[in-house]
Amino acid sequence: MKKDNSSKIIDIIIYIIITIISLCCLIPFLHVFSLSVSSNSAVMSQKVYIFPVEFTIEAYRQVLGDASMIRSLLTTIYVTVLFTAIGMILTICAAYPLSRKRLKGRYLLSFIFLFTMYFHAGIIPDYLLMNRLGLINSLWSLILPLAFSTYNMIIMRSFIQNTIPDSLEESAFLEGCTDIGVLIRIVIPLCKPVLATLCLFYAVGRWNAYQDSLYYITKQNLYVLQHKLSLLISTASDSTSLAQDVHATQVLTPEVLKAACIMFATIPIVIVYPFLQKYFVKGIMIGAVKG
Repeated sequence: MKKDNSSKIIDIIIYIIITIISLCCLIPFLHVFSLSVSSNSAVMSQKVYIFPVEFTIEAYRQVLGDASMIRSLLTTIYVTVLFTAIGMILTICAAYPLSRKRLKGRYLLSFIFLFTMYFHAGIIPDYLLMNRLGLINSLWSLILPLAFSTYNMIIMRSFIQNTIPDSLEESAFLEGCTDIGVLIRIVIPLCKPVLATLCLFYAVGRWNAYQDSLYYITKQNLYVLQHKLSLLISTASDSTSLAQDVHATQVLTPEVLKAACIMFATIPIVIVYPFLQKYFVKGIMIGAVKG
């Protein structure tokens, strides 16, 4: 009985901790959403906390009515999809050979990959390289430099090592299958959890990134959504000019517009995440096992 009571108390404590952590993640999101759908007077008087006050969607009308914002959204979707596809191809092609013991020199290759995680040339050499390659004001400057992640490769390599035994490959080779055939017909179908996880890593990382756009993109028609949002927030001190920037007929406070833009940039990821959630936890747990 004492053991049962103590376990119940531990369960209650765990539930309380999980609830507090969940609220810490949820309340800021609700606060920003409430700001985005509340009136100017309510926001300026600081009456908005978790729930909207004097509900209105004028801020979303202005954001969606801005042609440059929609163009930035479409540009971000295009870059994110292409970036994720290229990143996954490179990650698979690197992780699978490095996970096999028959690859000669795999420890040296793994060290070379790992070296890039700790040492970086810096911003100025990167900019000079992009300039010499003619990638300034090109969307490829947002795709190619970060298209491969050593961290993601290590996760996938560990997943393959702990999930796909060598005997399964040997059976495939006896049936006349090549390395590429094994990769396409055996490895990739068995790696769905980690593939979904890494796709989410690549997509969210590219979706939220904007610093490289600040360095390499100067044409407004090539701005990604986060870059556009950053510029909007940085100039939000002047609410009149901000409203004119989004072709507004009604002047909104900077806080309302910033909140609407943040929600506008966050909602697509929030929509995609539930479809990958069932693979996400499994991929992380298995990929994290040391091989």
